[in-house]
Amino acid sequence: MKLTALEILSQLVAFPTVSRDTNRPLIDWVRNYLNDLGIDSQLIPDSTGRKSNLLASIGPAEAGGLALSGHTDVVPVDGQQWSSDPFTLTAKGSRLYGRGTCDMKGFIATVLAATPGWKGMELRRPIHLMFSYDEEVGCLGAPAMIAAARSKLPPPGAVIVGEPTGMQLANQHKGLCALRTRVRGVAAHSSLTSKGMSAVMLASELIAQLASVERARKTGVHVAEFEPPYTTLSVNRINGGTAFNILAAECEFDWDIRTLPGDHPDAILQRLSQYAEYRLAQLSGEGRPCTIETTLLADAPALRPEQGTAERLVRDSLDGASEPMAVPFGTEGGQFQREGWSTVVCGPGEIAQAHKADEFIEQEQIARCHKLLSRAVSKQCQLE
Repeated sequence: MKLTALEILSQLVAFPTVSRDTNRPLIDWVRNYLNDLGIDSQLIPDSTGRKSNLLASIGPAEAGGLALSGHTDVVPVDGQQWSSDPFTLTAKGSRLYGRGTCDMKGFIATVLAATPGWKGMELRRPIHLMFSYDEEVGCLGAPAMIAAARSKLPPPGAVIVGEPTGMQLANQHKGLCALRTRVRGVAAHSSLTSKGMSAVMLASELIAQLASVERARKTGVHVAEFEPPYTTLSVNRINGGTAFNILAAECEFDWDIRTLPGDHPDAILQRLSQYAEYRLAQLSGEGRPCTIETTLLADAPALRPEQGTAERLVRDSLDGASEPMAVPFGTEGGQFQREGWSTVVCGPGEIAQAHKADEFIEQEQIARCHKLLSRAVSKQCQLE
């Protein structure tokens, strides 16, 4: 039985695929749906088996097809005041409410609703479905999916990442580098600062260094399409210490770098490393040995303008001509582009509606997405 996009979206929203939890029930549902259509799919699980990517192809095993990419995880609803059950699709007028409706199960539902029609077409190039896990916590799932696609599938000619852009063409976004810095000090009574070293105080020195880098970036390279128009740096979580009168033995802070296309976090990391080495040597010489370790949590590259196949395809498939735009949020698009695949971002919904209570998508956006996908498949994949 053929399902509509709204019927599929209702199924997808009902799976509470918050990134901290499993996405397997949703993935298994999609796999069964495709299997009923006679479409084989492949799972690429994480190391625990609790989460999985899904790959599927429709049409001949030829290079130059169209890849449609979406992530299955959503952000939490904890502490948010919803006017309806966030995991039940609720229609109110032209809007469809529910966690993930906009970001980005609306796109996945539209793709799956169109799949039965694509299965019945004579295609000269394939359509690849690529659904990932853990995008919301640093684009962690997509690399394994891309690696599997590289080894098992002919390379696509274009990739559309269906993040919510209001059905506008986006050809660039900033990169994300997420890090955790752990500082180990020397515990002592807080009156004996010469005998110990507070890890919180040492961490604050590092944060001050990062703040000076952030200030310098404001007067550095600017790209007008972005807001703010420069590479940004932000410390967003800190934890350490046991009591006000004990020099803290440990402290850690999480921070991120949002890089412009063409920029790279290496210079920032090197500056922090150099300062850390200087301070650790100084403290060691004073008989107060400390350690500083920075761990990479996530690294999702920026999407850069390329004027390639994907951009031309989407531009020609949208209603009305519009200039490509930059989006302020990160996506898996840079990871596909890093593989050498022409990639753009274009999908239903507005990012302003994502990640908050009463997330919604307009039904008109789903209809526009269906039209885009139909045209893009016709141009890129159908027999001439």
